[in-house]
Amino acid sequence: MYKHTSFLRSNEIVQDLAVMTSSKTSAFFVKISITIWFIMLQLCPSQPRAELGTTPNIKHIVVGRCYAYITLLSDSPRYDCEEIWRQFEEAVVRQSSCNVTVEDYSHMFNAMPEIWPCDRFLFWSKTRTLMHSYAAVFRHFWTLEDTLVGYMFNDLVWCGQEEDSGFDFNSCPKWSVCRNHPVYSLWRQASQNFAEMACGNITVLLNGSIANAFNRKSMFGSVELDSLNPQRLDYVNIKVVTNPDGPHVESCSQGSIVDLIQILRSRGFHWTCTDDDQTLRILQCLQDPKQSSCQTQANGL
Repeated sequence: MYKHTSFLRSNEIVQDLAVMTSSKTSAFFVKISITIWFIMLQLCPSQPRAELGTTPNIKHIVVGRCYAYITLLSDSPRYDCEEIWRQFEEAVVRQSSCNVTVEDYSHMFNAMPEIWPCDRFLFWSKTRTLMHSYAAVFRHFWTLEDTLVGYMFNDLVWCGQEEDSGFDFNSCPKWSVCRNHPVYSLWRQASQNFAEMACGNITVLLNGSIANAFNRKSMFGSVELDSLNPQRLDYVNIKVVTNPDGPHVESCSQGSIVDLIQILRSRGFHWTCTDDDQTLRILQCLQDPKQSSCQTQANGL
């Protein structure tokens, strides 16, 4: 109510001023009106801690993706998509939007067990676009988004309402607001399961054009890394990727990547680290061929 009446009142003031002024000064007061409107927008109460609500038609999307996955992408049709949805819904609805724990999703994950072959696990942090291109070119790689749960819930938002039996389609809190966020809790458990399954040689893509390419607070740094089992892994192959035209902030011998390597050593992992993977460089140039270094490379070829 305060926000609405404040805007009305500010508009009335602007209109009165416009009537009292001459045409010569009207442009001046137009600028004043815009300034007043902007100030009122900043001062009025808002909800900066909220984002868009639950994705519309989320049930149809999730169940549809489940059927598409088991029909087109998986060799096993044993999953019950309707049961998976029921367990997901049971975990989220009738809960406050900051009170859905990892444990609440246990029945859902039990309904969708997966076992993957070794040497196919691809982890990433701050390299999402490039990671998908890399996985598309090298089809043997599998990412979290390629698992059943990742495929079903990728890019969706959801939260429930404690006083209602349905989803909140108007507003959901951001991940940073609470640890037991319903979206964060699901991805945390999915990430842990994915890392625990990892075996053989795994690959990690990190962004060397930013500070803290390896961030202990990221999903890889806080969940997946701690869930990797050195007894199941042969090598952790780190690939540090920078933008072709820079900046070149971190590398295998500089910045947070060094911290990652120290953690791997202390836990008994075997590892490799590459700063300039040519395949990744070519993929980057295909995505943005106008970069000067990409043009230089193309001329050289």
